[in-house]
Amino acid sequence: MANARVIFHVDMNSFYASVEIANHPELRGKPLAIAGKAEERHGIVVTSSYEARKMGVRTTMTVREAKQKCPQLIVRHPDFSLYRRTSEQLFTMLKDYTNLVEKASIDEGYLDVSHWIHRRHPLNLANEIQSRIREELHLPCSIGIAPNKFLAKMASNRKKPMGITVIRKRDLPQTLWPLPIGKMHGVGPKTEEKFSLAGIKTIGDLAARNPDAIERKYGINGRRLHDFANGWDVRPVDPDSWDRYKSIGHSMTLSHDTVDLKMIYETMQQLAGKLEMKLKREHVASYELVVMIRYHDWKTITRHKSTMQPLRSRQEILNLAFSVFQANWSGEAVRLLGITLASFQAISESTKQLDLFSYQNDIQTEELVDLIDRINDQFGENTLLPATRLLNKKRSESPDSGC
Repeated sequence: MANARVIFHVDMNSFYASVEIANHPELRGKPLAIAGKAEERHGIVVTSSYEARKMGVRTTMTVREAKQKCPQLIVRHPDFSLYRRTSEQLFTMLKDYTNLVEKASIDEGYLDVSHWIHRRHPLNLANEIQSRIREELHLPCSIGIAPNKFLAKMASNRKKPMGITVIRKRDLPQTLWPLPIGKMHGVGPKTEEKFSLAGIKTIGDLAARNPDAIERKYGINGRRLHDFANGWDVRPVDPDSWDRYKSIGHSMTLSHDTVDLKMIYETMQQLAGKLEMKLKREHVASYELVVMIRYHDWKTITRHKSTMQPLRSRQEILNLAFSVFQANWSGEAVRLLGITLASFQAISESTKQLDLFSYQNDIQTEELVDLIDRINDQFGENTLLPATRLLNKKRSESPDSGC
């Protein structure tokens, strides 16, 4: 009993929409959708209230499609500063219960409440936390209770909104193993398809397979998923994980002050390549980008951009960073350029919604990216790199490159 762990996963329900409703009570009980700005998300619904969902509104629908399903739908653009402030209030509240709070994303986190075992029943404690979030922040949440992070995450997904679910290891044959493999946390559409082709249709099918065979076929990540399917997860709740990766950035001083857009683009391409490597090493995606421009006279400006699309690849980072640069460049000679990424989320948590103007490119590159990732996962980071990345790597390692 001394080593028993009790882990909570607190998952806010329809966070963006719920925050809007909490701050605009006139929206309560009405169908609401949050949709990105036209130039960024092309009118795509990124989340919606439960009232809108009952009317058939779904994430990734265009606003036009959503309004066909629900003519009375209210559409709002995302207010990132409001969402971040609310998230900070949430996690400050959670730290009243334990110092072991790990922020997994803007709207979810893990709590290690093992020290409460002898004082409070976990269900009573979860009820108190859920009620307090509802009363003080006016927000709904679901809480999963389990002996480890993976099972707690799976538990919180079982009942939404305002659910509290317990999953114990002895309950796995009844609660977890019958679920389709696609319902497993960490299994995306591509992995689901691979498992399905191999006859792994349920979480129980994966749990029953030979772990060494799974690792040989699917790499380290496959072995990790096999462990999770059997309820094995020794990862600690890490309070420092979010701050550790609060931001990552690179800057580069150009060889000479320039107004040459080609040189500026190529410099930003090198910076984006470095950032891509860091994101992949940490298995995270970014939702915020900052571009720094230092001019010939040392005047420096920084410009911030939030995105509903997770940034992971060099090209995604480069496209957004260069567009921010072009929108804010004065036309004067540039001395130094920098790109910083922030607002990270684990790759297993992030979901890329297809951009209506780039989905064809996404589909074309998906198989190549998948192959490179699979080889690197199985044989080690940087086993296989695109030729352009190797070229940029050599350039970045040259003596006159920036830090």
